[in-house]
Amino acid sequence: MRLEVITPMAVCVDRTVRRIVAEAPGGHFGMWPGHIDVVSELVPGILLYETEDGAERFVAVNSGTLVKCGTEVRVAVRGAVDGDDLGALRARVESEFRQHDEEERQSRAALARLEASMIRRFRELGMTGT
Repeated sequence: MRLEVITPMAVCVDRTVRRIVAEAPGGHFGMWPGHIDVVSELVPGILLYETEDGAERFVAVNSGTLVKCGTEVRVAVRGAVDGDDLGALRARVESEFRQHDEEERQSRAALARLEASMIRRFRELGMTGT
C-alpha cells in the first residue's frame, strides 16, 4: 500500500507500507494490503505503520481524515510529526505544540490590535461625519 500523510503545510509521509494502524472516534483499526476501501475520521493520536523492511514507525496526528482507495491510503490532518521512537516523538510533539500555541497567542493579540484600530477609526469617522 502507498501511505501519504499530508498537512496544510507539507507532506509528512509518502512511502510504501505493509500495514497501518490508526484511531477513529470508535477505536483503533488496522489495514493490510487488500483491505476494503474506506473513509474514516481520525482523532488526535498515533498512527502506526510498518515499512516494507518490517520496521514500525509512528506519526503523531491531529484530527483529520483517512481515505483508502485501492492501494492508496491518504491521510489529511491539521498537523503531523513522524518518528521511529515514541519517546523522541513525544518530545517533538510537545515542543511543536508549545511553539504552535505561542504563534496562535501572537496571532490572537495581533487580531485584537487590528480590531481595536478598526473600532477607533469607525468612531473617528462617526465624529467627523456628523
